[in-house]
Amino acid sequence: MHAVTLHVNGSTHRVVIDPVASLLRVLRDELGLTGTKEGCGTGYCGACTVLVEELPVNSCLYFAVDADHKRVTTIEGLSQDGSLSHVQQAFVDNGGLQCGYCTPGMILTTQALLDDDPDPSSEHIRASLSGNLCRCTGYQSIVKSVHAAAKAKNESEAPKKAVRGRTRVRSRA
Repeated sequence: MHAVTLHVNGSTHRVVIDPVASLLRVLRDELGLTGTKEGCGTGYCGACTVLVEELPVNSCLYFAVDADHKRVTTIEGLSQDGSLSHVQQAFVDNGGLQCGYCTPGMILTTQALLDDDPDPSSEHIRASLSGNLCRCTGYQSIVKSVHAAAKAKNESEAPKKAVRGRTRVRSRA
């Protein structure tokens, strides 16, 4: 057994685990975070996608010991103060979810994509989501959801960027 410290969704957890336990098993079984789903168990479907240090990983293949002292974000960690994130809300509003099984992985992959590219093309979206399989929606509504999330995120950050970019003008006295 091995003791690890996981920083999950802003909270720190010290757990003693089997060294070969997957991050998926620890999140679900030890921490009770069941939003992360196990689909294929082989890293093919992406249902188990979480963010480790803001990068998407297949938690079914990722050893929990490798997440020791790293920031992990699950679907439960995206909402703030009881409100859905821009990405979560865009998926709801644009039909980017059906049964919901693949949705957490899709949303977390989308979050990582938009953090890297705030205005991705449809081709970039499809390439980024190629490791996440959905059997219910087809991908049109998912791509539409990602575009809507990008727009909402950019609009919400526009005032912040304008304030950050403001130049102070000195008067000549």
